[in-house]
Amino acid sequence: MADLRPMEFGEILDGSLQLFRRHFGLFLKLSLAVMWLPLAFSLYFRSRFLGFGTMNPQETAALVQSEIVPLLLLGLVWGVLYGAGMLMLTAGSIRVISDSYLGREPEFGESMRFGLSKIMPLFLVGLGKGLLLILLYILCAGVIVLTAAAGGMAFLLVIIEVIAAIWLVIYVASGYGVTTPIVVLESLNSNLDAFGRSWALTKGMRGRLFGLVFVAYLLASLLPSLVLSAVGALVGEVAPVAVFAWTVLAAALPVVLTPIVPCVLTLAYYDLRVRHEGFDLQLLSEQLGSV
Repeated sequence: MADLRPMEFGEILDGSLQLFRRHFGLFLKLSLAVMWLPLAFSLYFRSRFLGFGTMNPQETAALVQSEIVPLLLLGLVWGVLYGAGMLMLTAGSIRVISDSYLGREPEFGESMRFGLSKIMPLFLVGLGKGLLLILLYILCAGVIVLTAAAGGMAFLLVIIEVIAAIWLVIYVASGYGVTTPIVVLESLNSNLDAFGRSWALTKGMRGRLFGLVFVAYLLASLLPSLVLSAVGALVGEVAPVAVFAWTVLAAALPVVLTPIVPCVLTLAYYDLRVRHEGFDLQLLSEQLGSV
């Protein structure tokens, strides 16, 4: 049984990867169980609007322009399915990690049920966080546009405002960065309490939290996608008949790696609570039994 203790940046990443490797089979089952439908939608979208790379940019643009309404509707359906799948996967992954820390053997059925039971509060909190960040982005963009319209020496000011806007969005997003494990693991009077709770826990540690999530995203999504895209372009030139099979593989692999992100986020949450509140395994066990 592992101990809950303050961890350095590298220890959180290393511990997350160890958890992912140790329970890879279970994480794989969770990922495929909750993400197969949005994955299928994604493949259908690529087949219909992108032709798996067989259409040139002009043909793709013309098709999208002529079918903008179906495109938007499919995008909305995909967004809902993907969001629900990610919520279940995140909650289930947090359950797996917590059981592992408590010395229990994580189970697929229990993790799925736990994830399903947390969908609605996670959806509400995630929606609120998303709307808040969108509003903040719109406000920042409005200020930048007004400054740019002023002309004169505004160019330098616009650069400063762009940098400040990026910092502000990252700062606020990081401040609310652990709302998900809070909703999953803590008993709250209201789902909205997760925002204030996250803001308090991340005080003084928001840059570190952003760095952890950014690195996790690089490992689990961005870098694999870039490599797969590059190899896919080569496959399209050398063996066009294999493009479909490679597209399916390239779409599935990031889904398999997705649990790395909740692993990092969960350990970062544990670390914050240990530092601020002396969080320990007994408290984790009590909370996991009460949610």
